[in-house]
Amino acid sequence: MSNVLNFGIPKGSLENATVDLFKKAGWQIGISSRSYFPSVDDAEMNCKLIRPQEMAKYVERGTIDAGIAGRDWVRENNSDVIEVCEMVYSKVSRRPARWVLVVNGDSKVQKPEDLHGATISTELVGFTTRYFAERNIPVNVEFSWGATEAKVVDGLCDAIVEVTETGSTIKANGLRIVCELMESVPVLVAGKAAWADPWKRAKIDTIATLLKSSLAAEGMVGLKMNAPAGKVAAITALLPSLKNPTVSHLYQSDWLSIESIMSEKEVRRIVPELLKLGAEGIIEYPLNKIIV
Repeated sequence: MSNVLNFGIPKGSLENATVDLFKKAGWQIGISSRSYFPSVDDAEMNCKLIRPQEMAKYVERGTIDAGIAGRDWVRENNSDVIEVCEMVYSKVSRRPARWVLVVNGDSKVQKPEDLHGATISTELVGFTTRYFAERNIPVNVEFSWGATEAKVVDGLCDAIVEVTETGSTIKANGLRIVCELMESVPVLVAGKAAWADPWKRAKIDTIATLLKSSLAAEGMVGLKMNAPAGKVAAITALLPSLKNPTVSHLYQSDWLSIESIMSEKEVRRIVPELLKLGAEGIIEYPLNKIIV
């Protein structure tokens, strides 16, 4: 087939969540421990396993057409790519990753300007270098191969730029956050050449729509019930929904069927109230996608 989209699946912490999300969206992706080329049940797609840190680089080059990467690594590589949409995985975390400037708890540093001439250790060398250069603060930025927090504790550097969600580990190590430099979430990115190709752009848009609709459906359920006509107004007033609940007459009956979509957490609160109002035959069902 002449029309094929080369798509990057992020290897590592996002790998399983991405495969699960694609499954929910309608694609079966198979990954073998011995291969970097996942199978996919779509003749219009080729998938490749790529580290999120490198994804945007290969998308920019056109080696792959699109893929999922962290926004932090897109900025680290200063990649000239199209950010199609955010992909906030609830199975990984709903919190964005935060890259923060960190010093020892007893440090006198209160703001980035106080690090004039300092040595900063981080995995995010490119972004950090640009951040300080844009503010005319001369610093020496060194790449950290890991255990970055320990480097500032041991006095191997003056500060670090590290990723965190809550900051609890940083505080537990006696360190202090000076300021936040960037928030990051997974993003679906596309190369400019692929985005300019009408077929590939349409394919990427379809993938983005279905993935986002699957994410939107997480934690949501459908609720269906029967109710006497005289109770419909009270029941529909109680029900949360995307717009308005669906109400339809039962065949040869003065009862009606009511259907709505809501957070799964709402069900435990709302079902007792529905029963009090006379609802019967209440059915809860899972959702794979919500397309709005």
